[in-house]
Amino acid sequence: MKYFSHLNTAVTVLERYDGKKPFSIFLKEFFRQDKKYGSRDRKNISELCYAFFRLGKALPGIATDKKIIAGLFFCARQPGSLLQYLLQDLDEEAGLPLEDKITLFSEHYTPFALKDVFPWQNALSEEVIYNHFCASFFVQPDLFLRIRPGKAAIVKEQLEQAGIAFTQKNDTCLALPNTSKIDDVIAIDRDAVIQDYSSQSVGELLQWITQQEQYQPVHNVWDCCAASGGKSIMAYDMLPGIQLTVSDIRDSILFNLHKRFATAGIQRYDSFTADLAAHPPFSSKGNFGNTPYQLIIADVPCSGSGTWGRTPEQLAYFDMSAIERYSTLQKKIVANVITHIQPGGYLLYITCSVFKQENEEVVQFIESNSRMRLLKKQLFTGYEQGADTLFAAIFTAS
Repeated sequence: MKYFSHLNTAVTVLERYDGKKPFSIFLKEFFRQDKKYGSRDRKNISELCYAFFRLGKALPGIATDKKIIAGLFFCARQPGSLLQYLLQDLDEEAGLPLEDKITLFSEHYTPFALKDVFPWQNALSEEVIYNHFCASFFVQPDLFLRIRPGKAAIVKEQLEQAGIAFTQKNDTCLALPNTSKIDDVIAIDRDAVIQDYSSQSVGELLQWITQQEQYQPVHNVWDCCAASGGKSIMAYDMLPGIQLTVSDIRDSILFNLHKRFATAGIQRYDSFTADLAAHPPFSSKGNFGNTPYQLIIADVPCSGSGTWGRTPEQLAYFDMSAIERYSTLQKKIVANVITHIQPGGYLLYITCSVFKQENEEVVQFIESNSRMRLLKKQLFTGYEQGADTLFAAIFTAS
């Protein structure tokens, strides 16, 4: 049967994958090398592989094909073609709540514990609800749009005309099915930005500081780990009239940012490359360090553990020894950048991590080793919203 052929191919793919590059890229390369797979074949094989990864660290002792089928059962929301051939006994139970499916699977096949999916409960940030977080790995997060100022009517009209369903999360955020094809439907970055719900919610902290009595208007903003510029565009929309400076460690990282800024209509900004973990920081900008900023956004490199629902291969391959490296890197970066905040200015520290060593412990480090005073911190629990989980804290320079 074709479905068992898909299963065998998925096993082959997983045996060849070593976790060193994003699985989506690896899988495209695999299919590119062998043209015999049609679109339905590719879809089924991809679904089987990701079902395997969504089990995380659970069921380490069973064969790969059996683990794929187990993951497929836990991820399924209703009976389907793959399950009815690969796990006939339990296909009709696919729509049950996850707890009931775990009980059935443990009785019929092998014991399964949800906590084994993500076995690092003691390392989590304070507000994470452990069982809910573990369960979230069996659900693919939604696709989210942040509507740019004045573009709500046109974006929603274009989605409706294209027959793409959406849910309005708030005035500026729309949730779409994760398989939605929107590139040819709306003007990405001009009218709306593809940005996770929790990532958008970080903007609430920017809104919050503008409402405080001691708030000093922000005009000069540095996004110091800007990557492709999503947080920069959000700051540009939320704080009208700001002068943006963006940086990252390599020019290649900023390449997409320059393209997105052009589309987004952001024309006047400064950019440079900098290794902000070095001491003193190396920078390609000649006058780096001479400009005090009123706001620095530090969306620092991290484990990405809050986004593993989108990239579950990272959960499956994660080694806890990486946490110490990330935490050390984060502390070096913030220690170097906060010296460039003017008195009364702000630092917005962000990670897409669920680990306290990258979140609360870095906050404690900042408070203990600088003139920065914590104003507010928050864990954005996206696992309750079909979204990523992010942590953010905002400080002011005394």
